[in-house]
Amino acid sequence: MAGQLHITSVLSDYARTVSLREDEILRSLREATAALPMGRAMQVMAEEGQLLALLVRLTSARTVLEVGTFTGYSTLCLARAVAPGGRVITCDITDRWHSVGVPYWRRAGVFDRIDSRIGDASDTLATLLYEEGPGSVDFVFIDADKPGYPKYYEAALALVRENGLIVVDNTLYLGKVADPAAQDADTEAIRAFNAMLLEDLRVDVSLLPMADGITLVRKKEL
Repeated sequence: MAGQLHITSVLSDYARTVSLREDEILRSLREATAALPMGRAMQVMAEEGQLLALLVRLTSARTVLEVGTFTGYSTLCLARAVAPGGRVITCDITDRWHSVGVPYWRRAGVFDRIDSRIGDASDTLATLLYEEGPGSVDFVFIDADKPGYPKYYEAALALVRENGLIVVDNTLYLGKVADPAAQDADTEAIRAFNAMLLEDLRVDVSLLPMADGITLVRKKEL
């Protein structure tokens, strides 16, 4: 039985060459993001953005929720993929960074599909639950502060419809989750979150060892 491949830089470059379809708008936004303080570390990989778009299309999602906008690279990928008439609701604690992405959203012709909300994500999610109701969201992407993951997940689970998909980023957290010596708050938070997901029988779960760890969560039918 084959095991997990060790992804060398050569193999990674090959996979990118034969599968990545990053156009000039996305590439320009990624490069602008990389030039920011911590930009390269905080933005999603281009391959991950492409995967998110594929998953949105596979689920025929019309209402997409993103927790953690940053400069809006993933937002752009999501907005391009939503079904006709769909929208992406993206939230962040500050508008300092997401404004970087706005010109690229406009260039891509998806600005009118994006509902950007600034403020504490827990408050935004509670407002959405009140405004839209349970089961009103088709797809959720969580990529925000790591200690906040459990509360964002629970709110997302209330908002997402049955058979809807929640995608959680950074669930391998720089590989530190497997290092017993790593005891920082973010690593501990991700370890606890992963353990919680494994035991959550309300959902189906698969952790993909891609990028920084991407966990797919399907909400089961009641």
